[in-house]
Amino acid sequence: MEEKIKSLEDDLDKELFSFEKDKNEVKSLHELELLENKYLGKKSFISQTLKNINDFPQHMKPLIGKTVNETRKNIENDIKLIKDNFIKLEYDKKLREEKFDLTLPGRCLEHGSKNIISQVIEEIQDIFVGLGYEIAEGPEVETDYYNFEALNHPPDHPARSLHDTFFISDNILLRTHTSPVQIRYMEKHKPPVYIIAPGKVYRKDYDITHTPMFTQIEGLAVDNNINFGNLKWTLETFAHSIFGKDRTVRFRPHYFPFTEPSAEVDVSCNICKGNGCRVCSGTGWLEILGAGMVDPNLYKFVDYDPEAVNGFAFGMGIERIAMLKYGIDDLRIFFENDIRFLKQF
Repeated sequence: MEEKIKSLEDDLDKELFSFEKDKNEVKSLHELELLENKYLGKKSFISQTLKNINDFPQHMKPLIGKTVNETRKNIENDIKLIKDNFIKLEYDKKLREEKFDLTLPGRCLEHGSKNIISQVIEEIQDIFVGLGYEIAEGPEVETDYYNFEALNHPPDHPARSLHDTFFISDNILLRTHTSPVQIRYMEKHKPPVYIIAPGKVYRKDYDITHTPMFTQIEGLAVDNNINFGNLKWTLETFAHSIFGKDRTVRFRPHYFPFTEPSAEVDVSCNICKGNGCRVCSGTGWLEILGAGMVDPNLYKFVDYDPEAVNGFAFGMGIERIAMLKYGIDDLRIFFENDIRFLKQF
Protein backbone atom coordinates (compact mmCIF):
# COMPACT_ATOMS: atom_id res chain seq x y z
CA MET A 1 0.00 0.00 0.00
CA GLU A 2 2.75 2.44 0.93
CA GLU A 3 4.56 1.73 -2.34
CA LYS A 4 1.44 2.51 -4.40
CA ILE A 5 0.86 5.75 -2.50
CA LYS A 6 4.53 6.67 -2.89
CA SER A 7 4.41 5.95 -6.63
CA LEU A 8 1.23 8.04 -7.01
CA GLU A 9 2.77 10.93 -5.08
CA ASP A 10 5.84 10.82 -7.34
CA ASP A 11 3.63 10.90 -10.43
CA LEU A 12 1.68 13.84 -9.03
CA ASP A 13 4.92 15.71 -8.23
CA LYS A 14 6.04 15.18 -11.82
CA GLU A 15 2.67 16.42 -13.09
CA LEU A 16 2.88 19.49 -10.86
CA PHE A 17 6.48 20.17 -11.92
CA SER A 18 5.48 19.91 -15.58
CA PHE A 19 2.58 22.30 -14.95
CA GLU A 20 4.87 24.84 -13.24
CA LYS A 21 7.12 24.79 -16.29
CA ASP A 22 4.30 25.06 -18.83
CA LYS A 23 2.44 27.84 -17.04
CA ASN A 24 5.44 30.17 -17.39
CA GLU A 25 5.19 29.80 -21.16
CA VAL A 26 1.55 30.92 -21.35
CA LYS A 27 1.16 34.25 -23.21
CA SER A 28 -2.62 34.56 -23.71
CA LEU A 29 -6.02 33.50 -22.42
CA HIS A 30 -6.28 31.05 -25.30
CA GLU A 31 -3.00 29.36 -24.32
CA LEU A 32 -4.18 29.30 -20.70
CA GLU A 33 -7.33 27.47 -21.81
CA LEU A 34 -5.20 24.86 -23.56
CA LEU A 35 -3.06 24.51 -20.44
CA GLU A 36 -6.11 24.00 -18.26
CA ASN A 37 -7.42 21.33 -20.60
CA LYS A 38 -4.05 19.56 -20.55
CA TYR A 39 -3.80 19.29 -16.77
CA LEU A 40 -7.44 19.28 -15.67
CA GLY A 41 -9.34 18.09 -18.75
CA LYS A 42 -11.02 14.73 -19.18
CA LYS A 43 -7.87 13.06 -20.55
CA SER A 44 -5.47 14.58 -18.00
CA PHE A 45 -3.54 12.44 -15.53
CA ILE A 46 -5.49 13.88 -12.58
CA SER A 47 -8.93 13.27 -14.15
CA GLN A 48 -8.02 9.76 -15.24
CA THR A 49 -6.71 8.90 -11.76
CA LEU A 50 -9.92 10.10 -10.12
CA LYS A 51 -11.97 8.27 -12.74
CA ASN A 52 -10.17 4.96 -12.05
CA ILE A 53 -10.06 5.31 -8.28
CA ASN A 54 -12.36 2.27 -7.97
CA ASP A 55 -9.49 0.13 -9.26
CA PHE A 56 -7.70 0.67 -5.93
CA PRO A 57 -8.53 -1.26 -2.76
CA GLN A 58 -11.33 0.23 -0.69
CA HIS A 59 -9.04 1.22 2.20
CA MET A 60 -6.75 3.19 -0.17
CA LYS A 61 -9.45 5.29 -1.85
CA PRO A 62 -9.74 8.09 0.81
CA LEU A 63 -6.00 8.75 0.90
CA ILE A 64 -5.63 8.63 -2.89
CA GLY A 65 -8.65 10.90 -3.39
CA LYS A 66 -7.27 13.41 -0.87
CA THR A 67 -3.79 13.41 -2.45
CA VAL A 68 -5.04 13.84 -6.03
CA ASN A 69 -7.58 16.54 -5.11
CA GLU A 70 -4.93 18.58 -3.31
CA THR A 71 -2.83 18.64 -6.46
CA ARG A 72 -5.88 19.47 -8.59
CA LYS A 73 -6.77 22.33 -6.23
CA ASN A 74 -3.24 23.78 -6.45
CA ILE A 75 -3.36 23.75 -10.26
CA GLU A 76 -6.85 25.34 -10.29
CA ASN A 77 -5.70 28.15 -7.98
CA ASP A 78 -2.68 28.91 -10.15
CA ILE A 79 -4.80 28.95 -13.33
CA LYS A 80 -7.28 31.36 -11.71
CA LEU A 81 -4.49 33.75 -10.67
CA ILE A 82 -3.03 33.71 -14.20
CA LYS A 83 -6.47 34.26 -15.73
CA ASP A 84 -7.23 37.22 -13.45
CA ASN A 85 -3.89 38.75 -14.34
CA PHE A 86 -4.52 38.38 -18.10
CA ILE A 87 -7.96 39.99 -17.74
CA LYS A 88 -6.48 42.94 -15.86
CA LEU A 89 -3.75 43.38 -18.46
CA GLU A 90 -6.33 43.26 -21.28
CA TYR A 91 -8.45 45.88 -19.51
CA ASP A 92 -5.44 48.17 -18.99
CA LYS A 93 -4.51 47.78 -22.65
CA LYS A 94 -7.98 48.86 -23.78
CA LEU A 95 -7.87 51.87 -21.50
CA ARG A 96 -4.55 52.94 -23.02
CA GLU A 97 -5.81 52.46 -26.58
CA GLU A 98 -9.09 54.31 -26.07
CA LYS A 99 -8.82 58.07 -25.98
CA PHE A 100 -11.37 60.34 -24.37
CA ASP A 101 -11.57 64.07 -24.84
CA LEU A 102 -13.07 65.20 -21.57
CA THR A 103 -13.42 68.76 -22.92
CA LEU A 104 -16.09 67.71 -25.46
CA PRO A 105 -19.70 68.49 -24.44
CA GLY A 106 -21.88 65.55 -23.48
CA ARG A 107 -24.78 64.28 -25.53
CA CYS A 108 -28.09 65.67 -24.35
CA LEU A 109 -30.96 63.19 -24.12
CA GLU A 110 -34.20 64.48 -25.55
CA HIS A 111 -37.10 64.43 -23.14
CA GLY A 112 -40.36 62.93 -24.39
CA SER A 113 -43.71 64.63 -23.92
CA LYS A 114 -47.37 63.79 -24.15
CA ASN A 115 -48.97 63.77 -27.57
CA ILE A 116 -50.83 66.96 -28.40
CA ILE A 117 -54.17 65.11 -28.42
CA SER A 118 -53.51 63.76 -24.92
CA GLN A 119 -52.57 67.25 -23.78
CA VAL A 120 -55.81 68.76 -25.10
CA ILE A 121 -57.92 65.93 -23.62
CA GLU A 122 -56.38 66.51 -20.19
CA GLU A 123 -56.88 70.25 -20.48
CA ILE A 124 -60.57 69.80 -21.34
CA GLN A 125 -61.01 67.24 -18.56
CA ASP A 126 -59.47 69.64 -16.05
CA ILE A 127 -61.93 72.36 -17.09
CA PHE A 128 -65.01 70.19 -16.64
CA VAL A 129 -63.77 68.43 -13.50
CA GLY A 130 -63.37 71.94 -12.11
CA LEU A 131 -67.05 72.51 -12.92
CA GLY A 132 -68.04 69.40 -10.96
CA TYR A 133 -68.21 66.80 -13.75
CA GLU A 134 -67.05 63.19 -13.49
CA ILE A 135 -65.19 61.26 -16.19
CA ALA A 136 -67.02 58.21 -17.59
CA GLU A 137 -65.82 55.59 -20.08
CA GLY A 138 -67.38 52.87 -22.20
CA PRO A 139 -66.51 50.21 -24.82
CA GLU A 140 -65.33 51.17 -28.30
CA VAL A 141 -66.98 48.06 -29.77
CA GLU A 142 -70.65 48.80 -29.25
CA THR A 143 -74.11 47.43 -29.98
CA ASP A 144 -76.62 49.00 -32.34
CA TYR A 145 -78.92 49.54 -29.36
CA TYR A 146 -76.55 51.81 -27.43
CA ASN A 147 -75.02 53.52 -30.46
CA PHE A 148 -78.29 54.30 -32.27
CA GLU A 149 -81.59 53.02 -30.91
CA ALA A 150 -81.30 54.27 -27.30
CA LEU A 151 -80.16 57.63 -28.70
CA ASN A 152 -83.39 58.19 -30.63
CA HIS A 153 -82.14 56.55 -33.85
CA PRO A 154 -84.74 53.87 -34.75
CA PRO A 155 -83.79 51.51 -37.62
CA ASP A 156 -85.41 53.71 -40.29
CA HIS A 157 -84.17 57.03 -38.88
CA PRO A 158 -82.46 59.18 -41.58
CA ALA A 159 -79.81 60.37 -39.12
CA ARG A 160 -78.19 56.93 -39.29
CA SER A 161 -76.96 57.80 -42.76
CA LEU A 162 -74.98 60.69 -41.28
CA HIS A 163 -72.66 58.15 -39.66
CA ASP A 164 -70.89 55.94 -42.20
CA THR A 165 -70.44 53.12 -39.73
CA PHE A 166 -67.92 50.28 -39.43
CA PHE A 167 -70.17 47.25 -38.77
CA ILE A 168 -68.63 44.08 -37.34
CA SER A 169 -71.91 42.16 -37.60
CA ASP A 170 -75.58 43.07 -38.02
CA ASN A 171 -75.79 44.28 -34.43
CA ILE A 172 -72.14 44.97 -33.45
CA LEU A 173 -70.18 48.00 -34.62
CA LEU A 174 -67.37 50.39 -33.83
CA ARG A 175 -69.02 53.28 -32.01
CA THR A 176 -69.53 56.41 -34.10
CA HIS A 177 -69.63 58.74 -31.07
CA THR A 178 -69.14 58.52 -27.31
CA SER A 179 -72.84 59.19 -26.63
CA PRO A 180 -73.46 55.48 -25.81
CA VAL A 181 -71.46 56.10 -22.63
CA GLN A 182 -74.20 58.50 -21.53
CA ILE A 183 -76.90 55.82 -21.84
CA ARG A 184 -74.77 53.20 -20.08
CA TYR A 185 -74.01 55.61 -17.25
CA MET A 186 -77.65 56.65 -16.75
CA GLU A 187 -78.71 53.00 -16.64
CA LYS A 188 -76.58 52.55 -13.51
CA HIS A 189 -76.89 55.98 -11.87
CA LYS A 190 -79.84 58.08 -10.82
CA PRO A 191 -79.88 61.89 -11.15
CA PRO A 192 -78.14 64.19 -10.60
CA VAL A 193 -75.72 63.23 -13.40
CA TYR A 194 -72.79 65.39 -14.50
CA ILE A 195 -70.31 63.50 -16.70
CA ILE A 196 -67.95 63.88 -19.64
CA ALA A 197 -67.04 60.87 -21.79
CA PRO A 198 -63.72 61.06 -23.69
CA GLY A 199 -62.69 58.32 -26.12
CA LYS A 200 -61.95 57.13 -29.64
CA VAL A 201 -64.73 56.90 -32.22
CA TYR A 202 -64.84 55.54 -35.79
CA ARG A 203 -66.40 56.65 -39.08
CA LYS A 204 -65.66 56.01 -42.75
CA ASP A 205 -64.12 59.40 -43.56
CA TYR A 206 -60.64 60.46 -44.62
CA ASP A 207 -59.65 63.95 -45.76
CA ILE A 208 -58.02 67.08 -44.31
CA THR A 209 -60.83 67.45 -41.74
CA HIS A 210 -61.84 63.79 -41.21
CA THR A 211 -60.09 60.53 -40.29
CA PRO A 212 -61.50 56.99 -39.83
CA MET A 213 -60.57 57.14 -36.14
CA PHE A 214 -60.70 60.32 -34.08
CA THR A 215 -61.31 61.42 -30.50
CA GLN A 216 -64.42 62.91 -28.96
CA ILE A 217 -65.51 64.25 -25.62
CA GLU A 218 -69.22 64.32 -24.94
CA GLY A 219 -70.85 65.82 -21.89
CA LEU A 220 -74.14 65.20 -20.10
CA ALA A 221 -75.90 67.02 -17.27
CA VAL A 222 -79.24 65.72 -15.91
CA ASP A 223 -80.77 67.27 -12.80
CA ASN A 224 -83.78 69.25 -11.55
CA ASN A 225 -84.59 72.59 -13.16
CA ILE A 226 -81.84 72.58 -15.81
CA ASN A 227 -82.46 74.93 -18.72
CA PHE A 228 -80.81 76.18 -21.88
CA GLY A 229 -79.26 79.06 -19.92
CA ASN A 230 -77.28 76.52 -17.88
CA LEU A 231 -76.04 74.92 -21.10
CA LYS A 232 -75.08 78.31 -22.55
CA TRP A 233 -73.13 79.33 -19.44
CA THR A 234 -71.31 75.95 -19.29
CA LEU A 235 -70.16 76.07 -22.90
CA GLU A 236 -69.20 79.74 -22.80
CA THR A 237 -67.11 79.01 -19.70
CA PHE A 238 -65.47 76.11 -21.51
CA ALA A 239 -64.77 78.10 -24.69
CA HIS A 240 -63.22 81.00 -22.78
CA SER A 241 -61.08 78.59 -20.74
CA ILE A 242 -59.72 76.68 -23.75
CA PHE A 243 -59.45 79.50 -26.33
CA GLY A 244 -59.19 82.66 -24.21
CA LYS A 245 -61.58 85.16 -22.69
CA ASP A 246 -61.25 87.49 -25.68
CA ARG A 247 -63.12 85.08 -27.95
CA THR A 248 -66.81 85.65 -28.69
CA VAL A 249 -69.16 82.63 -28.50
CA ARG A 250 -72.40 82.22 -30.47
CA PHE A 251 -75.12 79.55 -30.68
CA ARG A 252 -76.82 78.63 -33.98
CA PRO A 253 -80.02 76.53 -34.23
CA HIS A 254 -79.31 73.03 -35.49
CA TYR A 255 -80.72 69.50 -35.46
CA PHE A 256 -79.50 66.43 -33.53
CA PRO A 257 -81.63 63.29 -33.03
CA PHE A 258 -81.11 63.13 -29.26
CA THR A 259 -81.44 66.81 -28.29
CA GLU A 260 -84.27 69.33 -28.70
CA PRO A 261 -83.73 72.23 -29.05
CA SER A 262 -80.26 71.79 -30.52
CA ALA A 263 -77.48 74.20 -31.43
CA GLU A 264 -74.05 74.37 -32.96
CA VAL A 265 -71.54 76.48 -31.06
CA ASP A 266 -69.01 78.79 -32.74
CA VAL A 267 -66.17 80.98 -31.48
CA SER A 268 -64.86 84.07 -33.21
CA CYS A 269 -61.91 83.42 -35.52
CA ASN A 270 -58.59 84.09 -33.81
CA ILE A 271 -56.89 84.87 -37.13
CA CYS A 272 -59.11 87.67 -38.41
CA LYS A 273 -60.76 88.60 -35.09
CA GLY A 274 -64.19 88.05 -36.62
CA ASN A 275 -63.64 90.10 -39.79
CA GLY A 276 -63.49 87.11 -42.16
CA CYS A 277 -60.53 85.25 -43.64
CA ARG A 278 -59.61 82.02 -45.47
CA VAL A 279 -59.42 80.02 -42.24
CA CYS A 280 -63.02 80.81 -41.28
CA SER A 281 -64.22 80.84 -44.90
CA GLY A 282 -64.96 84.55 -44.64
CA THR A 283 -67.57 84.15 -41.88
CA GLY A 284 -65.50 85.31 -38.93
CA TRP A 285 -66.62 82.21 -36.97
CA LEU A 286 -65.24 78.73 -36.28
CA GLU A 287 -67.51 75.84 -35.30
CA ILE A 288 -66.31 73.99 -32.17
CA LEU A 289 -69.12 71.65 -31.01
CA GLY A 290 -72.77 70.62 -31.05
CA ALA A 291 -75.15 70.72 -28.09
CA GLY A 292 -78.76 70.85 -26.97
CA MET A 293 -81.34 69.93 -24.35
CA VAL A 294 -81.75 66.16 -23.94
CA ASP A 295 -84.81 64.87 -25.80
CA PRO A 296 -87.24 63.56 -23.13
CA ASN A 297 -87.75 60.47 -25.30
CA LEU A 298 -84.27 59.26 -24.24
CA TYR A 299 -85.25 59.05 -20.58
CA LYS A 300 -87.56 56.08 -21.20
CA PHE A 301 -84.50 53.97 -22.12
CA VAL A 302 -82.89 54.62 -18.71
CA ASP A 303 -86.02 54.67 -16.52
CA TYR A 304 -85.85 58.40 -15.71
CA ASP A 305 -89.02 60.44 -15.14
CA PRO A 306 -89.08 63.14 -17.86
CA GLU A 307 -91.50 65.16 -15.73
CA ALA A 308 -89.05 65.27 -12.81
CA VAL A 309 -85.70 65.84 -14.52
CA ASN A 310 -84.24 67.49 -17.58
CA GLY A 311 -80.75 68.05 -18.88
CA PHE A 312 -78.40 69.01 -21.66
CA ALA A 313 -75.71 67.27 -23.71
CA PHE A 314 -72.82 68.40 -25.87
CA GLY A 315 -70.10 66.80 -27.97
CA MET A 316 -66.86 67.93 -29.58
CA GLY A 317 -64.01 66.48 -31.64
CA ILE A 318 -60.71 66.79 -29.79
CA GLU A 319 -58.67 67.01 -32.98
CA ARG A 320 -60.82 69.92 -34.17
CA ILE A 321 -60.37 71.73 -30.87
CA ALA A 322 -56.59 71.20 -31.12
CA MET A 323 -56.58 72.44 -34.74
CA LEU A 324 -58.43 75.63 -33.81
CA LYS A 325 -56.37 76.17 -30.66
CA TYR A 326 -52.96 75.76 -32.33
CA GLY A 327 -53.69 76.81 -35.93
CA ILE A 328 -53.22 73.35 -37.50
CA ASP A 329 -54.77 73.03 -40.96
CA ASP A 330 -54.75 69.24 -41.60
CA LEU A 331 -56.32 66.71 -39.22
CA ARG A 332 -54.30 63.80 -40.62
CA ILE A 333 -51.00 65.15 -39.30
CA PHE A 334 -52.05 64.15 -35.77
CA PHE A 335 -51.71 60.47 -36.73
CA GLU A 336 -48.55 60.52 -38.87
CA ASN A 337 -46.05 60.66 -35.95
CA ASP A 338 -43.84 63.18 -37.74
CA ILE A 339 -41.22 64.05 -35.10
CA ARG A 340 -40.90 67.58 -36.49
CA PHE A 341 -44.57 68.18 -35.78
CA LEU A 342 -44.58 66.48 -32.38
CA LYS A 343 -41.55 68.45 -31.18
CA GLN A 344 -43.55 71.68 -31.44
CA PHE A 345 -45.72 70.58 -28.53
